[in-house]
Amino acid sequence: MEDQEKIKTKTFRDKSSYVSDEGKRVWVYANIPKGKLYNFRMLLGYFLMSLFFVGPFLKVNGRPLFLINILERKFIIFSKIFWPQDFYVLFIAMICFIVFIVLFTVIYGRIWCGWACPQTVFMELFFRKIEKLIEGNSNKQKKLDAGSLNLEKLIKKLTKHLIFWIFSFLIGHTILSYIIGIENITAIYKEGILIYKFRFIGLIVFSTVIYLVFSKLRELACTIVCPYGRLQGVLLDKNSIAVSYDFKRGEPRGKESEGNTGDCIDCGSCVQVCQQGIDVRNGIQLECTNCSACIDACNSVMSRVKKPNGLIRYASSSNIDNGTKFKFTPRVIGYTIVLTLLLSFLTYLLVSRASIETTILRTPGTVFQQMEDGKISNLYNIKILNKTHEQQQIEIKLISQEGEIKMAGGDNLIVKDQSSVEGVFFVIIPQQEFATSEIQITLGVFINNKLIEEKELSFRVSSN
Repeated sequence: MEDQEKIKTKTFRDKSSYVSDEGKRVWVYANIPKGKLYNFRMLLGYFLMSLFFVGPFLKVNGRPLFLINILERKFIIFSKIFWPQDFYVLFIAMICFIVFIVLFTVIYGRIWCGWACPQTVFMELFFRKIEKLIEGNSNKQKKLDAGSLNLEKLIKKLTKHLIFWIFSFLIGHTILSYIIGIENITAIYKEGILIYKFRFIGLIVFSTVIYLVFSKLRELACTIVCPYGRLQGVLLDKNSIAVSYDFKRGEPRGKESEGNTGDCIDCGSCVQVCQQGIDVRNGIQLECTNCSACIDACNSVMSRVKKPNGLIRYASSSNIDNGTKFKFTPRVIGYTIVLTLLLSFLTYLLVSRASIETTILRTPGTVFQQMEDGKISNLYNIKILNKTHEQQQIEIKLISQEGEIKMAGGDNLIVKDQSSVEGVFFVIIPQQEFATSEIQITLGVFINNKLIEEKELSFRVSSN
């Protein structure tokens, strides 16, 4: 704290970077950075974008890889179908996800926001690049917006926004493909827009909303709309990793010719490339998405002036205050292990969930029956839920001891795809000298002679 008090040139803002003193929107004109971190971000972004657009077409055993059909309450994750009966799995998965988000942010800050968030990926990989290609760099864009309307401005604006809307239309189709399925999307154009006019109107509206987000809302989505962006302020602490300015090394700002100054030459490059329009030198701020653009810009300047890189870097407040480099402390290692275990547990839940769910209960209000040949029978109810896309033939067998199963209405149960069936059956066991009035039996549920599940049930053998 004493070191910070000594730094007279360090300033802190007390208002939003998006609003001017007159209360008007401050438009962000960010330059596209160059550097190693930016190149890594682009490679990751193109990979994620490719997965996003290819995802609806990926199928396993005829099922989509992902389908989040909220309307029909049907979810397919890694080609596994989840129904309302699987709510407990989705609930546990949601708890794991929330805990993961909290722990990840506490340790690694908002790296997700700057590196993998769809808002950032699409904005940086496509929309800003198209904008620069058509209107030029940030200075030319600012000049074009400030100038009066003429033919050149009209053509550039119309061209840019037309491309923006077409790409937003493509994004909208892809997102809805994850909700209602790619087949329902393609059916609109194969069978005619008039047949599916309401579905098509929904696509247009949804795509227009996406267009407005990327063309108008932009960086405001990260702080006003996104709940994660709002929460990060309470999740971060002095040990959280963030894009940080080393004020001890950089202050006071100025060129070497001006006298006793720090390494920061106050060139403003870090501000010019910031997607959020903030100055990282003012400390950790709500708008910062940890995208690393200012790191690349600063390192480029430091290389030109023959000074060490890292004036702006990924570091915690403790690292900056104490002058130490980041290292994996027991706390960081412990949280990372917890995150790994949570992800492993979540993956296990999603992959190991049974595709056939069977419920067998002894029929309420019934007792055992003594048959003429001396055998004893008990009556049971069965309900089978088929979560797959294929019709299944179910067979129930007694596997714990000698006996037989007699189905009411047939030997086997036929369950259609994505449906359920109920039935009644008798378990018949030969009369024996049983020590108790009730024993435990084990039934096996078979599909194509393959055991998929075992059920332990009580079997009444006498009235004692």
